[in-house]
Amino acid sequence: MPSRVVHRAAAICDASRHRTAGVKEADVSDPVRLYYWPTIQGRGEFVRLVLEEAGAPYVDVARLPAKQGGGTAAIARVLRGELGGLAPFAPPILVDRDLVIAQTANICAYVAKRQGLIGKGVATRARAAQLQLTVADVVAEVHDTHHPIAVSEYYEDQKREAKLRARSFREERMPKFLGYFERELAHDHLLGAFTYVDLSMFQLLEGLAYAFPRAFARVTKKTPKLLALRDRVAARPNVAAYLASPRRIPFNEMGIFRRYPELDDPPSTR
Repeated sequence: MPSRVVHRAAAICDASRHRTAGVKEADVSDPVRLYYWPTIQGRGEFVRLVLEEAGAPYVDVARLPAKQGGGTAAIARVLRGELGGLAPFAPPILVDRDLVIAQTANICAYVAKRQGLIGKGVATRARAAQLQLTVADVVAEVHDTHHPIAVSEYYEDQKREAKLRARSFREERMPKFLGYFERELAHDHLLGAFTYVDLSMFQLLEGLAYAFPRAFARVTKKTPKLLALRDRVAARPNVAAYLASPRRIPFNEMGIFRRYPELDDPPSTR
């Protein structure tokens, strides 16, 4: 129902409507439109968390009924460039009036700047982008643990290769990435003060815990500050409300973070 996908919006935006005039700075109270697959968290969840924490009005367009301009057909229209601007390669996509923005890190930085979730200094924003893009690197490697050969093929058709890739990720890459973030965590937050990057770190940790519960428990014995950060983010009022709401899609085996027991650490024999 629309009440599940429209956050603090007084009216639903028509996904096919756009103006051809020059881009203007939008009022922060206007609902922006998020285009992402309606049944998975995926990369779109990093964007949703920033919007939810900020209390920013938005419409999760593809989760609307088709008769209201929703469904995956709405995503296809944006990918074809029907809303103007530079045509996106893939979701997530954010539409803010006449501005069409793609790439997860790019969208998060844009929303964070408008909503006060990143400092004003150039150096702070550059550091935030560096961390956010490193998160994106981890997410790409997680995806490749279950699709190491071809995105177009089923997991079942590449299980042997997936086991090898997942073992490398669990034993080498996950500890290296999380160790890096643990070392760079300044005080209670990654950049000293709370920013959108902390939200992305929360989502990354939640995803890893879902996909590799045994390996995650092992690796994070050495990253107590990251676990504490995850808990602090989850307790933030807007985030906690979102996590408890139907807007938060559960993890599942169609998204990036997938729980295949055979790709996790072997069960303990103790």
